[in-house]
Amino acid sequence: MDFTFSEDQLLFQASVRDFLVNEVTPARVRSSWETETGRDSQLWSQLTELGLTGMTVPEEFGGLGMNEVDFVLLAQECGYVALPEPLVHTAMVAVPLLVELGGDLAARWLPKIASGEARVVVGVEQNLLVEDAHLADLLLIQKGSSLFAASQEQVALRYNESVDPSRKLYAVDVGNDATEVASGGEAQTLVDRAMNRGALAAAAQALGLAQRMVDMSVQYTSERQQFGQAIGAFQAVKHHMANVAVQLEYARAPVHRAAYEIAANSKLAEQAVSHAKLVACEAANLAAKNSIQVHGAMGYTWEVDLHIFMKKAWALANTWGDAGFHKSRVADHIFAESAALGAGATFA
Repeated sequence: MDFTFSEDQLLFQASVRDFLVNEVTPARVRSSWETETGRDSQLWSQLTELGLTGMTVPEEFGGLGMNEVDFVLLAQECGYVALPEPLVHTAMVAVPLLVELGGDLAARWLPKIASGEARVVVGVEQNLLVEDAHLADLLLIQKGSSLFAASQEQVALRYNESVDPSRKLYAVDVGNDATEVASGGEAQTLVDRAMNRGALAAAAQALGLAQRMVDMSVQYTSERQQFGQAIGAFQAVKHHMANVAVQLEYARAPVHRAAYEIAANSKLAEQAVSHAKLVACEAANLAAKNSIQVHGAMGYTWEVDLHIFMKKAWALANTWGDAGFHKSRVADHIFAESAALGAGATFA
């Protein structure tokens, strides 16, 4: 059995990478922070024209009908440029949840997402704050044991600052006039699946962020001179970047495997996602730490673009479940497997 990506998937990734690197520059990311909404409406239109907002929308609703395996490579590229727009959230969380809800809700909103006319965000209780809630035409929000669909008029928003200026976070209070779309066990199942997809989205972006910080650091250390030579020639500097490169390479397979498990609706999806989120975010955090180290004092300044990627990596590590949450899920899986096999193993 071949678990590698197809030639078409890799070519699509390369074409999206070329577009994003050319269009989503650090300067453009910074400029979006200064807009009234904190977002670049022209960039969203460009993403729509490429068909990216409709990638996971079923074909009958005007999309491309692709799945998490198809999009995970693109999510990495979004992380590589620290894309502020909620493309990854839309494709990997909002669209699949609408598809699972089905009915009139899906029929009304999925075509609008594919055409770029509407933005839909999902909020679950594991995430206390919802990103881009201020721009959403539809909010799918968990409240207790129910899942609600609400418009802007049916919610109250409270803005919260983020360590990452690109993230616009809001606490969302759902009004009594919102529509309950699922409750009880059905709602919990939908929320759990949304959690898995959100964690996968964060993990995939973390891979891209880690790679970008490595690339920036390699470039900087190739140009920065000390004692008559580039500091990248010093063994201590090489070790910093080599350590990140090794951890990053070992994180790729778990992320890709998690995408496969979710797309296949596998019973192993939960533990696969938690494993992926842990190793990808650990790689991104190490990349941030070591990149600051090799940049020296300059790495801490606002003027150096490194902080754009570093802060997003820190933020993603604590969204869609922090390290403690995902370690607990992996541990629960290990103990459950051990009990099922009757191994009687003891873990420290």
